Amino acid sequence: MSKGDTYAEAGKTAVLQNIHGTMEFLRKYAPFKQMEAPHLAFLVENCELRFYAEGDSIISPEDGTVQHFYIVKQGRVHGQRPHTSKRGTDTTFEVIVGECFPMAALMGERATRTGHFAAEDTFCLLLNKPAFVKLISKSEVFRDFAMRGVSSLLDLVNQQAQARAVENLGERYSLETTVGELAVHHPVSCLPSMPLDDAVGLMQQANVGSIVIVDEEQHPLGIFTLRDLRRVIGNKLDDLSSPISGFMTHGPFYLPPSATAFDAAIAMTERQIGHVCVVKDGLLCGVISERDLFSLQRVDLVHLAQTILHADRVESLVAVRTHINQLVDNMLAHGASSTQITHIITLLNDHTVRRVIELAIADMGDPGVPFTWLCFGSEGRREQTLHTDQDNGILFEAEDAAEAARIRGKLLPLAERITRDLDTCGFTLCKGNIMASNPELCLSRKEWKHRFSSFVREATPDNLLSSTIFFDLRSVWGPEEGCDKLRKHMLNEVADSPIFQRLMASSALRHRPPVGRFRDFVLERKAGKDTLDLKIQGLTPFVDGARLLALANGIGECNTLERLRLLVEKGAMDAKDGAAYEEAYHFIQQTRMQHHQQQTRNGLPFSNRLDPQDLNHLDRRILRESFRQAQRLQGSLALRYQL
Repeated sequence: MSKGDTYAEAGKTAVLQNIHGTMEFLRKYAPFKQMEAPHLAFLVENCELRFYAEGDSIISPEDGTVQHFYIVKQGRVHGQRPHTSKRGTDTTFEVIVGECFPMAALMGERATRTGHFAAEDTFCLLLNKPAFVKLISKSEVFRDFAMRGVSSLLDLVNQQAQARAVENLGERYSLETTVGELAVHHPVSCLPSMPLDDAVGLMQQANVGSIVIVDEEQHPLGIFTLRDLRRVIGNKLDDLSSPISGFMTHGPFYLPPSATAFDAAIAMTERQIGHVCVVKDGLLCGVISERDLFSLQRVDLVHLAQTILHADRVESLVAVRTHINQLVDNMLAHGASSTQITHIITLLNDHTVRRVIELAIADMGDPGVPFTWLCFGSEGRREQTLHTDQDNGILFEAEDAAEAARIRGKLLPLAERITRDLDTCGFTLCKGNIMASNPELCLSRKEWKHRFSSFVREATPDNLLSSTIFFDLRSVWGPEEGCDKLRKHMLNEVADSPIFQRLMASSALRHRPPVGRFRDFVLERKAGKDTLDLKIQGLTPFVDGARLLALANGIGECNTLERLRLLVEKGAMDAKDGAAYEEAYHFIQQTRMQHHQQQTRNGLPFSNRLDPQDLNHLDRRILRESFRQAQRLQGSLALRYQL
């Protein structure tokens, strides 16, 4: 072999080693590790490695239409935009090893709107635009990532959670399983004229707990269950040959086949029913029972709710509520979303509050005055986790101040008993005394209206901090009409006060997401460890921002995600922004709940503080992107209200 051939062979070997090394590097990061080997090899073969010294401009708006796709191989890149309210620039995000940019500009065939600078000595892999376009046509994984950005990364996390659930529990334990798959597809049914004893005989033969009463065309008319049979026997009816139409429950609740097991579980829990019909095009096609969901969930949600609703004393509630933690643990293992879990927790908490109120009234006597039990804050938004305290109040009707004072005197002893019993059940007493036992929160509707008006008209930065929680209110027990009227009054007050809205916007910017200029996360040293606060720094910016925008646009819904969706529907928020905020909020909440469950398993007290180093690389990356979305929301508020 000639010397020239030897050099050529050595060069070829070096190139192959370099390609192999770059592929191994990319396989550590999403979406590259999900790509097929030929597609990843195509990417690497068409990349060039380029060095940028600290402070160098990598790409800027002045460069015109973007011509390259950049992947950070070593170092860090800062994205900078002109500051919204003052001269100069602001670092809006940081791109670290394994991440890429500027996807949106490339896909839009435009110039980047953000300047990208090397935060330190940095190496980037550059893929030219023609190769980028060809790779999109070749690789479905890369195409999905290019089209959807961080959304596809969130999908990967959800898929991983679901894969773990399938591995541990089997596919049948997914809460996303449709009722069409779970339901009995040939349910026992009969005509309304069938004698009761014959219908019960059919149930016995099929070993089922229900029979659906249908017309000749299979439209469901009613349902008869073992619970109904117990009632019939308890009433000692002799003539069991009467038509079943006289004993059935009319208008049975139903869901379409596309509804999920979670939807069925919620319906059963809220309506206190044990069976749900599955109806397609108006015709009966199946029945799903709580027994089906019991096998699905490993913890019987419906039975748990019924046990709470029928508890005969507070001590029984304390014992029952210990199972909620197990339920949440299992739901997380099944891949349930944080939204589903907080919905379940809030639902069971509502049942507990109602039962505590009923037990207190039974023991102390009816005060003889109709009243509504209000909740505020996370409970009002239906976003409670296992770690929660009390934020409640009482609303009643009164003609004047004298009558209000007299009614308040009757209700306060009962309110003190209720809040004390709730504390026994695990709803810790509010340190700020935001509780119905506080005379200032046991008010007539007129007094509540005056209080909300004072919040708006006499707002200062200091008292605004203590009043914000009241704008997330809903009724838990008692007449709902007064709460609805109070909410309408509140919306009108805020809509008519741009000054108050601006103060709320300023307050919403207090808690900055922990993403800084020179580090992955901005951490605080607490208890000897560098951590960030998932609730205050992560969730609160979304909660505060969504609340302000909802109030300013006359939206009465309290739940944060529902507020975001309704803002998009009204055209008050861009659909892509709304989707990004929703996904970011969901991921931070999911991370927080998993963190709480880990603390429970380790016997540690609940805390919202997290060391991001405890997360894997993908979770850290998405958490950082989620915090950046919170920054974007705050930036839009600062721009809108000129702050």
